[in-house]
Amino acid sequence: MNAPAEKHSQDKVSFPIEGMSCASCVGRVEAALKAVPGVEQASVNLATERAEIVLAAPVARDVLADAVRDVGYDVPAGSAELSISGMTCASCVGQVEKALKAVPGVTGAVVNLATERASVTGNADMSALVEAVAHAGYDAKPIDRSGDEHAETVARKDAEEAALKRSVILAALLTAPVFILEMGRHVIPGMHELIMTTIGMQANWYIQFGFTALVLFVPGIRFYTHGFPALLRGAPDMNSLVAVGTSAAFLYSVVATFAPALLPAGTVNVYFEAAAVIVTLILLGRYLEARAKGRTSEAIKRLVGLQAKTARVRRDGKTTEIAVADVAPGDIVEVRPGERVPVDGAVIEGESYIDESMITGEPVPVAKSNGAEVVGGTVNQTGALAFKATAVGADTMLAQIIRMVEEAQGSKLPIQALVDRVTLWFVPAVMIIAALTFVVWLTFGPEPALTFGLVNAVAVLIIACPCAMGLATPTSIMVGTGRGAEMGVLFRKGEALQLLKEAKAVALDKTGTLTEGKPALTDLELAEGFERDDVLARIAAVESRSEHPIARAIVEAAETEGLDLPKVTGFDSVTGFGVKAEVNGARVEIGADRFMTRLGLDTALFTETADRLADEGKTPLYAAIGGRLAAIVAVADPIKQTTPEAIKALHDLGLKVAMITGDNRRTADAIARRLGIDEVVAEVLPDGKVEAVKRLKAEHGRLAFVGDGINDAPALAEADVGLAIGTGTDVAIEAADVVLMSGSLKGVPNAIAISQATIRNIKQNLFWAFAYNTALIPVAAGVLYPAFGLLLSPIFAAGAMALSSVFVLGNALRLRGFNAPMEADAPASAPAPSPRLAPAQ
Repeated sequence: MNAPAEKHSQDKVSFPIEGMSCASCVGRVEAALKAVPGVEQASVNLATERAEIVLAAPVARDVLADAVRDVGYDVPAGSAELSISGMTCASCVGQVEKALKAVPGVTGAVVNLATERASVTGNADMSALVEAVAHAGYDAKPIDRSGDEHAETVARKDAEEAALKRSVILAALLTAPVFILEMGRHVIPGMHELIMTTIGMQANWYIQFGFTALVLFVPGIRFYTHGFPALLRGAPDMNSLVAVGTSAAFLYSVVATFAPALLPAGTVNVYFEAAAVIVTLILLGRYLEARAKGRTSEAIKRLVGLQAKTARVRRDGKTTEIAVADVAPGDIVEVRPGERVPVDGAVIEGESYIDESMITGEPVPVAKSNGAEVVGGTVNQTGALAFKATAVGADTMLAQIIRMVEEAQGSKLPIQALVDRVTLWFVPAVMIIAALTFVVWLTFGPEPALTFGLVNAVAVLIIACPCAMGLATPTSIMVGTGRGAEMGVLFRKGEALQLLKEAKAVALDKTGTLTEGKPALTDLELAEGFERDDVLARIAAVESRSEHPIARAIVEAAETEGLDLPKVTGFDSVTGFGVKAEVNGARVEIGADRFMTRLGLDTALFTETADRLADEGKTPLYAAIGGRLAAIVAVADPIKQTTPEAIKALHDLGLKVAMITGDNRRTADAIARRLGIDEVVAEVLPDGKVEAVKRLKAEHGRLAFVGDGINDAPALAEADVGLAIGTGTDVAIEAADVVLMSGSLKGVPNAIAISQATIRNIKQNLFWAFAYNTALIPVAAGVLYPAFGLLLSPIFAAGAMALSSVFVLGNALRLRGFNAPMEADAPASAPAPSPRLAPAQ
């Protein structure tokens, strides 16, 4: 397994230890490890927090971990991923999970039928995990992320789909003569007489026997090689139901054909066509499932397809094209117009626009120049760029996005717990119901009671296969999280899908979430006789001598407008009032209204503007040039253009919206009024944000919190669902359950909407799966026969069972067409997302 314990050789073991704080801790851990029989030497390093152990005899890793825990320290559980083949239904999932959890050292195991993967936590050997799965009747192998595992998975699934297609075609060709010979004589006029006058009924049965045996033991052999061993282990699955049902029909028909005297009078009949058609239909269902399951993971396939295969790198004074896997951090990479960026990096030469929609969901290309970050997988548009590689391989943003999506797709939601409990007992219960059906018909049914009992028992076994139950939740999660990734909404934890749907309120950090996150010049109104460019250039020239954030915002505004700043002399800061200097022979003074009053200047000219700025939570500054009042200026953290529309969308979803900020109450209330925010929590420190989140949860119920800064991390973790703005800090992203890859708040209603759609889809699937089985098992057992004379043929039961799984998969695939409630429209100057994302721990 991964992190918890890496075996260096046959006699050395290394694993991490948590909780040590001093040298005495090291001594206690070393003593505990040396006391374990079979340990020859133990060395513990406080700095690296690792134990290096030399073994004289084999010792299980969980025994070593327990020795460390016994003295008060912890060995963190690692994780491993296995690819599982051979699973066909929800009961298979239960059996594999049960087998994995029984391995010593395993603390948890989650198996996903849709992805055909198992995620295991604990300190067990990989070989023990593979062996346990094999003992349960399935095949397992470790997933190696260092290789091209995605290509391997796709190739394996394609091979499986092709094999199923061949099996379906072969089964259909072999079943057709059986079906025609048996059913044709009942529905085609003259067919019965033709058979009797040519080959005779007995020869007809011999022919049916031959073709049916080929169907069952060539394309259908998979049901018996998996189903009967599972039954003998006391862990029956879907294959067991099919194997028992078709075997019963086949063996009964064999006896009727070759030893009819063994059967009671009036019961001699054959059901070869039922066995053959059931196997063919179920194989067809499996094939359709395989095709549909392949489509559920298309989001991952598309993400993988975004990875460039080669890169042009400058080495030894020349540019060489190499495989992307060979690019190293620090390499200088060249990208021409129209090419895909191969790895993450920082631009050092050139200017261009890059399409980052695959990362952010925003369609507008982003301008890139010297110093800008570029992300592997994005597409260069017009210009040529050279950049220094900063992250390669598994460290690139795209690789980590793929990993996050996979982890979310493989997780289990709370709603899945009910399904797991039901499916654990479902197949055994069905076999008991089938046995009771047979006994009841045999005891109380009309003649031929044996035939009625057999047919209805087989129908019960076939109709009840729990494939749809096992696929209902994971397929919806796969498609929903994949669609979210395409929209720039990354669910780092699958559980967030369900919790976000249940949210009653959304709390928003202000700075960097509702606003741009840095001061900017928002207002500049002039007195009569002054020109904007001249005034702004003079003001910016004076403020360029100051380090105050407001001063820097004014200077940046002038630079953005392309103004040349004039020379400044005699700069002086007047404490508590403002600043002053000489610019182009004219005295320039900038400060609050009290500074202007001190200078003997009347600010009444700007009274109306000052009142408006105060209502907006902005503090006005005044500028005087040459002894005359020239302008009123305001600097503030501007609200993002997308924020008002996003707040409205949240209200449309029926959610309460709160704002949590460290700003003063007046400024916070002004912003809340402008945006229509329902509740304001102002003047709070970072720990106060956590308390505010707790209080809002108590008042409103489930709460989602949206933030972007380091000081938001505790609140993100405290909320039921934390959503981090992807342009924010790595700490905030790591603390969040959902990452919004663009800097736009529009991702919040989009995330909530995809959550609602996915959970709604899951509930539809579960209703179909449970209602379908609950309703049709009694029908298959024959409850309608006494009143209406209706029975469900095993053939129709097989067709209906296959249809159930295909319906669930088809319903899940509808999520691929989910339309975001808010269209993405980021400006071209939108900041690039942080190139470092950490997968959920």
